[in-house]
Amino acid sequence: MKKPNILWKIPILFFIFSVFFPLLIIAVWSFTGRWPWPLLLPKDLTGRGIQELFGGYSGAVQTLGSSILIALIVALLAVVIGMMTARALVFYDFPGKGLIEFSTILPIIIPGTVFAMGVHVLFIKMGLADNVLGVIIVHLISALPYSIKIMTDNTAAFGNKLEEQARVLGASPQQIIRDITLPSLLPGIISSASMAYILSFSQYFLTLIIGGGNVKTFAMMMVPYLQSGDRTVASTYSLVFICSTLLVFIILEKAVRKFYKNDNNYFFA
Repeated sequence: MKKPNILWKIPILFFIFSVFFPLLIIAVWSFTGRWPWPLLLPKDLTGRGIQELFGGYSGAVQTLGSSILIALIVALLAVVIGMMTARALVFYDFPGKGLIEFSTILPIIIPGTVFAMGVHVLFIKMGLADNVLGVIIVHLISALPYSIKIMTDNTAAFGNKLEEQARVLGASPQQIIRDITLPSLLPGIISSASMAYILSFSQYFLTLIIGGGNVKTFAMMMVPYLQSGDRTVASTYSLVFICSTLLVFIILEKAVRKFYKNDNNYFFA
């Protein structure tokens, strides 16, 4: 009985190692000045990456905060639009339904460069270029296919039988949404929000084109260092990028657990 348990632990340990070992390398490179081959340990240590990031003159901290805010707004809008679109596609039949289902995947089918150039011309005419609103909208367009797909599958799996029963028993629409719809769709909502957040927070090319250099995000500050080969500063930016994303997800997970706890107290009070 012990051998199967050991065999199962080997791929799990390998998976953990494959995830955390690159993160360890990035963390070490954040404080490394020189690390020539074939030395196993860095030759020189430096705080240049930390100074570049938190020195005050780069504006990286302020840019990080604004990037998180933009990504959260995109995630919220993607969840709301994705949930409403999913309910329409799953529960209703109407003219043009197939066209709407196909149009939701167009941002994925069309090459990114073609999409960015076409949207840029349209946004210039609409006055949405070179501002935050245009960046949020183009990030939202990129995230919606994933959010709609996730919410459609989740909504189809859950169905609307419980909502109909609650309606028959006299529950108001607000009660149905609060006590049945949202708790049941929360796994899909969290997945949809996480995907939209990651896509927005890591978006570089669309932000550069639509923002026109007036809208700076953390990804726009990080990518030039990655391309230049400056491993120290690039690793520092990458580490902050990863940690900030994980921190947002941890806060989101704790909020969901608190919601579930309060929701259980409501039902079993």
